[in-house]
Amino acid sequence: MELRQLRYFKAVVEAGSLTAAAAELHISQPPLSLAISKFEAELGVQLLTRSARGVEPTSAGRYLLDAASRVLGELDDVRAHLARYGAGAAGTITMAAVPVLMRHLVPALLADHAAQFPGVDIRLIDPPPWAAIDLLLQRKADVALVMLADGPRFAERHRDELTALPWGSAPLVGAFPPSLSELPDPLPLEAFHGEVVVLPQRTLAVPSLPERVEETFDAHGIVPAELRVVETIQTSIPLIQAGMARSIMPDPDYASLGSTGLVLRRLDPAPRALDVVALARREADPDPVLARLLARIRAGRA
Repeated sequence: MELRQLRYFKAVVEAGSLTAAAAELHISQPPLSLAISKFEAELGVQLLTRSARGVEPTSAGRYLLDAASRVLGELDDVRAHLARYGAGAAGTITMAAVPVLMRHLVPALLADHAAQFPGVDIRLIDPPPWAAIDLLLQRKADVALVMLADGPRFAERHRDELTALPWGSAPLVGAFPPSLSELPDPLPLEAFHGEVVVLPQRTLAVPSLPERVEETFDAHGIVPAELRVVETIQTSIPLIQAGMARSIMPDPDYASLGSTGLVLRRLDPAPRALDVVALARREADPDPVLARLLARIRAGRA
């Protein structure tokens, strides 16, 4: 049974005659009549009763008409949905974003995108930056949102495999235990001299926060009493909350760390901000769903 046969049969029943159906289908009447006769022969059942007044469906024909209407209707729905995929209005995107960006920038992006394209399902994961980039290169993520010490340099180094879109910057602020709520704002950078400072581990392939903080300390002669290294920014927060260390952290839009309970202070002199970058694989024919999201990022934060 072919879809063409179902369409022909449905058109004949709804038109009430072979001649009228042929006109609607833009074919001549003899081939249509032959197609219906062959269809009945293949099924081994009479579908139409022919008379001078036209055609009427038999009991089997009425059953087939109902079934054909359902099948063809579902096919039209599938075609329409696939067209939305092609237009970038439906589909699935896996987004790997570092946790700090998940607090403010990513929710704003998702709300903005969903308002126009509610049929796009964006699935979120929150790995550290080096893992996010690995997931992207392994095709386990479609886009990675990361913070880098030097976005343009990273983009140049990976220009053959990745597209890098600037997405603003992440200012660096001092992060202190709740017990130090009386610290002034802005706070002199010397507040870190001789203190225990916690930072995430360095990754040579993805220079980010540790490199920026060490650059700042070196430039201003700041020597911590101890530099504790943890795996990620997130794992340093409990140590600061417990009063065991202090740190310098990225706070995009001065809003992303507000729910941590840490005492946040601008610093003087202020460290250079990190570059926030959206990364995607460089492909000749990008998925239209992803292309729309990247266009929104490009328009909204460049």
